[in-house]
Amino acid sequence: MNPILITGATSGIGEQLAKDYAQSGQTVYVCGRNSAKLHELVALGKHVKPLQFDLTDLDSCKEALQNLDPIPQTWVFNAGDCEYIDDGIVDAALIKRVFTINVIGLANAIEGAQHHFSSGHQLVIVGSIASEMALPRAEAYGASKAAVSYLSRTLAVDLAPKGIKVSTVFPGFVKTPLTDKNDFPMPMMIEVDEAAKAIKEGIESGKTNIYFPKRFTWILRILGSLPYSLQHRLAKKLIKEKQ
Repeated sequence: MNPILITGATSGIGEQLAKDYAQSGQTVYVCGRNSAKLHELVALGKHVKPLQFDLTDLDSCKEALQNLDPIPQTWVFNAGDCEYIDDGIVDAALIKRVFTINVIGLANAIEGAQHHFSSGHQLVIVGSIASEMALPRAEAYGASKAAVSYLSRTLAVDLAPKGIKVSTVFPGFVKTPLTDKNDFPMPMMIEVDEAAKAIKEGIESGKTNIYFPKRFTWILRILGSLPYSLQHRLAKKLIKEKQ
């Protein structure tokens, strides 16, 4: 079985995905900042290899990812964070925090690892279905995930001639410590084990785009294809319903 590397492996989807791969006996590099969680994952077996570093620090990423043996053939870039904007009042510091983790952190991890990439490798970049449509309070999170989606899809074009496949993941609501903080209804939410299974199956089948849960993400994709004026009216209704 090919080695795999997972960022954001100490919480949520990344943690479940790491456990699933580890339990199958696959070599898994688990990346994160939480040393206690990394220690728990290492207890799953000697084939689980911890890498503790800060994604927001490029030098830290480069140092941690410089020498890997064996070299992963599947790279899951999953780490991310979420904060919301209230009442359309822009908070530049908040937006910077979200972009630093979700976008710059992703770029740092890819730059730190890219000297290992070669033909036959697969990059799996976790975005969000929120990038498909402008939603209330998502000025920071949605915009960051739109940037992640664009970066991922562009890499798919540029790395294809090198034989490197790039897959983008578009999750809906998944029950994780991150979504536990949300104070609004989250329709069609799924458990983290379902999300990890969907990603694992998508990786194994070589999907370019991995959407789940299917019904919810199809609805958002359809809504996202509507004219912006109509999307705007629908989003305003969501605000009124909350009020």
